[in-house]
Amino acid sequence: MAAKSFDMIVIGAGPGGYVAAIRGAQLGLSVAVVEREHLGGICLNWGCIPTKALLRSAEVFHLMHRAKEFGLMAEGLGYDLDAVVARSRAVAKQLSGGIGHLLKKNKVTVLMGEATLPRPGVVAVKTGAGTEEITAKNIILATGARARVLPGLEADGDLVWTYKHALTPKRMPKKLLVIGSGAIGIEFASFFNTLGADTTVVEVMDRVLPVEDAEISAFAKKQFVKQGMKILEKTTVVKLDRSPGKVVAHLQDAKGTVTADFDTVISAVGIVGNVEGLGLEALGVKIDRTHVVVDEFCRTGVPGLYAIGDIAGAPWLAHKASHEGVMVAELIAGKHAHPIKPGTIAGCTYCTPQVASVGLTEEKAKAAGYTVKVGRFPFIGNGKAIALGEPEGMVKTVFDAKTGELLGAHMVGAEVTELIQGYVIGRTLETTEEDLMHTVFPHPTLSEMMHEAVLDAYGRALHM
Repeated sequence: MAAKSFDMIVIGAGPGGYVAAIRGAQLGLSVAVVEREHLGGICLNWGCIPTKALLRSAEVFHLMHRAKEFGLMAEGLGYDLDAVVARSRAVAKQLSGGIGHLLKKNKVTVLMGEATLPRPGVVAVKTGAGTEEITAKNIILATGARARVLPGLEADGDLVWTYKHALTPKRMPKKLLVIGSGAIGIEFASFFNTLGADTTVVEVMDRVLPVEDAEISAFAKKQFVKQGMKILEKTTVVKLDRSPGKVVAHLQDAKGTVTADFDTVISAVGIVGNVEGLGLEALGVKIDRTHVVVDEFCRTGVPGLYAIGDIAGAPWLAHKASHEGVMVAELIAGKHAHPIKPGTIAGCTYCTPQVASVGLTEEKAKAAGYTVKVGRFPFIGNGKAIALGEPEGMVKTVFDAKTGELLGAHMVGAEVTELIQGYVIGRTLETTEEDLMHTVFPHPTLSEMMHEAVLDAYGRALHM
């Protein structure tokens, strides 16, 4: 029997893969998707979405404790961890099912199984029933990434957890160590700390949330400490001694090594690309530190083979993967595709307080040779923030002093993950300070701080 042929095959149905498939189908291509585990990938099933559901529960619990401030009464406060997790899983299941419906609606062929590329233009799909070969002139790798494992810090699901164990905890940690203070680490630290775990965060770099602007990191750290977290920077976990119900962590900083006891450890020390077992090396695909090397259009250098999302390297963000998926599908369909500008991709962290940013930090802008104008505006100067009972936070803008170009924007505080998009649009449209100053922001909203932070960069802030 001849192998089924498609215009485009996508390997992986995460936020990059399923979006690429849908866009390809919209453009009239015949499309197949191969997925080995879950439609929606890590993001929908074990990442972005279920973590937000957990964090929402923690946020509501935190607000319940503040009821008195708002003239409300709430007594006998508590939580059911199993019910919190069950809600998170139900949210993930609902969305994963939705992806199946979207692919079906767009007439995308879905094959559940393990993919390999035995020859150029051929994908072998291994299922319980055997192996089937399908062919296409264009193949998109969207296999994503998994948690990095450091020797000696391997997860066991009992004392040492990965993000997967942390999403479905069998118990509530009493004394928690989180290794790594990037988005994943700090979100789990925030969740468990809010529910009452005695939480310590260890970061090897000189500050928490190390990819963020230094001022924003410092502000966020102050809030985390206020909430009872212990933050250890420039510190490495060199060893974990495990015994029933207890982990002794050996923590090393510039002064030497100390030990501390914990009942739970979450390892969040980065990710590695899922590049193994696909047959990429034999095809001549270049791999650098577990990531496929691609050009600005996600081309691997092997004709007809593309790589998108986490497997294609930083930034490791679902929205970047989706956008790349659309771009590649349009390229394959012969449309005029625009490469993604990394400087217009926002990063969001959903801890309390939230952190969001786009473009260059002040430090990076100066290092790139810009003379900068920097504006700041605090939440305490905003009427809506005070009315919400959320006066802790700031918005920071970085402009090119010569041209007025918005180089970067950085925020920490309530709902900033929703606000950042205003600056993202500004960056995409190559906005100057003048455009932003002439924009009328609605009152009373948190977004007014975005206006004020621009005004402040030019000595024109009105409310401070």
